[in-house]
Amino acid sequence: MQNIAWIDGTFSDLSEAKISIEDRGYLLGDGIYEVIRVYKGRPFYLDAHLQRLLRSAEAIKLELPFSVDQITKTVSELIEKSSCFEGYIYMQITRGSARRDHLFPNDAVPTMVMYVRELEPVSDLDAIEPQEGITLPDERWLNCHIKTTNLLPNLLARQKASEAGAVEAILYRQGGIVTEGTRSNVFAVIEGKVRTHPATNLILSGITREIVLDILKDLSIPVLAEAFNLQELETASEAWLTSTIMEVNPLRAVNGKPFKASAPGPVCKQLMEVFRRQITASC
Repeated sequence: MQNIAWIDGTFSDLSEAKISIEDRGYLLGDGIYEVIRVYKGRPFYLDAHLQRLLRSAEAIKLELPFSVDQITKTVSELIEKSSCFEGYIYMQITRGSARRDHLFPNDAVPTMVMYVRELEPVSDLDAIEPQEGITLPDERWLNCHIKTTNLLPNLLARQKASEAGAVEAILYRQGGIVTEGTRSNVFAVIEGKVRTHPATNLILSGITREIVLDILKDLSIPVLAEAFNLQELETASEAWLTSTIMEVNPLRAVNGKPFKASAPGPVCKQLMEVFRRQITASC
């Protein structure tokens, strides 16, 4: 496939795409983004991603330069022009290019960028290897529900996890309350019930998180959108991560302590299977 970019209505090869050096996303992180998975040449849950994009834009007082219908059409064109079969669409909107100033510019026009990248086809479920996570303090700001390009705390935490041989850093706040991962939401089975942090300002409620919550309810598996602490996580029977790219990803241990059930645990395994069926049905 060909890696294609689209900037403010113009298509180009990704290697030739350019934005202004004074773009506020580059200078100040003044922007928002979304990542949409492509399976078999079709975007997965695109509408849900675009609705979250609208919420993020409203939260930072940013007017989208294109309508949802225009964005939807462009996503289809990107997939077609690139011949993408398995991959992802990255889209980013900034407040535009203007002289560097902390105040919002009066005359800047928002910049919208999209591009498509190829990914390896999804592995068979039996080939997915459970990974290990570590826990770290959540040093991010208090508006994590906005999908903003300001990701430096996430990067630093994930780098620490990688250096420790872990797939993800699971973040916690005061009192040891687990929030989410640097790029994922966290689920754990505690005393027979699935728990995950509620959708507050302390987490970014992932599209995959929402799908998994719906699957759990459909399967009549007890689930609570209720915070849990580090001790409860470390003594859980099983745990997993969810994200657009990771899908449903089982954890075998946290901080070197294995979970009670062999990973993937029974609930996680069931979710992985049903989630894959959701992909087939949608794409």
